[in-house]
Amino acid sequence: MATDYDAPRKTEEELNEDSIEELKTRRNDKNSGKVDEDEAEAAESFELPGADLSHEELTVRVLPQQSDEFTCAGCFLVRHRSQIAEQRANGNAYCYDCAG
Repeated sequence: MATDYDAPRKTEEELNEDSIEELKTRRNDKNSGKVDEDEAEAAESFELPGADLSHEELTVRVLPQQSDEFTCAGCFLVRHRSQIAEQRANGNAYCYDCAG
């Protein structure tokens, strides 16, 4: 909404003189421009998490663990060997995020 900055402004006395009925009318006028929306129709467009995706096919190429990678025993993510923070006697390696 455009504001006319050159228009005369109301003083505090004029603002206090606004009647309750006038204020209620203004509030109702602001709400009258809203559009009612059918909730069921709006819900059809949303994709819910956990939806059945059995008919979808993923096309991701999976590579085996490379020689310069390790699987963290804490978070089970495959990481580069440069991220080994701790290697325990039982052979488990931990990344910097899990070693702390």
